[in-house]
Amino acid sequence: MTGPTEQTAAERADGERTDPLVRLSLDDLRRRTSMKWRAHPEDVLPLWVAEMDVPLAPAVAEALHRAVDLGDTGYPHGTGYAEALAAFAAERWKWDGLRIEHTALVPDVMLGIVETLRLVTLPGDAVVLCPPVYPPFYAFVGHDGRRIVEAPLGPDLRLDPAALDEAFHRARSGGRRAAFLMSNPHNPTGTVHTRAELETVAALARAHGVRVVSDEIHAPLVLPGAHFTPYLSVPGAENAFALTSASKAWNLAGLKCALAVAGPEAAADLRRMPEEVGHGPSHLGAIAHTAAFRDGTHWLDELLTGLDANRTLLGQLVADHLPGVRYRRPEGTYLAWLDLTHLGLHDDTPAGSPGVVGDLAGPARMFLDEARVALSSGHVFGTGGEGCVRLNFATPPAVLREALARMGRALRPR
Repeated sequence: MTGPTEQTAAERADGERTDPLVRLSLDDLRRRTSMKWRAHPEDVLPLWVAEMDVPLAPAVAEALHRAVDLGDTGYPHGTGYAEALAAFAAERWKWDGLRIEHTALVPDVMLGIVETLRLVTLPGDAVVLCPPVYPPFYAFVGHDGRRIVEAPLGPDLRLDPAALDEAFHRARSGGRRAAFLMSNPHNPTGTVHTRAELETVAALARAHGVRVVSDEIHAPLVLPGAHFTPYLSVPGAENAFALTSASKAWNLAGLKCALAVAGPEAAADLRRMPEEVGHGPSHLGAIAHTAAFRDGTHWLDELLTGLDANRTLLGQLVADHLPGVRYRRPEGTYLAWLDLTHLGLHDDTPAGSPGVVGDLAGPARMFLDEARVALSSGHVFGTGGEGCVRLNFATPPAVLREALARMGRALRPR
């Protein structure tokens, strides 16, 4: 526990912040009925699933209120969402290559990924993943009858060209089709791939005849010190796809709507996507995501300031309460990857396939039981995840402080 003077200083520092992460109290958050705040008992601090503890961006709230007041709750129509994303990409990432006619509305990013993979692979074909990686990649790809080939990240938690080269070769064995499902930025490590790294991916994919599908849902959440590069903007990516939405950056997971974007050589493939896929997105979702990309950039900038502050705070708290735990400062997202393998807490990791988001073992199980802090268990992220946890730091700093203090107490010898 911190002393009175130190705690007062911390509270004073929090009081100087005005970003969205300091606008809701713990009591406010506990009134929420979404998964993050209702999946565990009330004494648990939830730092697991990718929901942020922020109020809705005013531009998004106003757009939704207008729609409700008008009774505008029918079916989605038009290209406003794609136009808003194109303008955002041009302004934010200096990329003007997004063509409205090369986009399609999909229910959400993961369902869009499945439908896109169906365009370029068949059941039994391989999909390459780079673990540790977002668990639904395993679940959705496996459930759709595709074979998973792993190309684990390197020791620096970045893409490993040699591993990708070897995995692409295995994936294409027998002349079968293959795809590479990439997380850009990478979940759970918070790594933001550089343009040079993405150019290497494109060159390898072209050489092996592998189609790339880039999950860019965290793209707006790149923090100071890094720069996001849309995969479709690099040479060689013309036959690839990207999937994105405002879901993560503006906390809109409950308002389903996303966009599939095709490179110029993949546009004909995207036109083969079944019409019924476009029946799944929510009209209110399209309204909300459009408003976020078009009118929510000031709020986003405030959020990024808060996430940067929390990222620094988390580093200090890990050093104070979890000495010896390896923490690499994330370059993007609001997710931190903590490596506790040296503690030997992962011996009880269950056998079986990764991908079950709520499955707990090792450190995550111990922290839930002993500290009453909910984290995502590393083993569900695939090879390299055992003995690690993913922590969501998009929460009020006071919650972050209390959670890390609890975790530290749980690790102390009894």
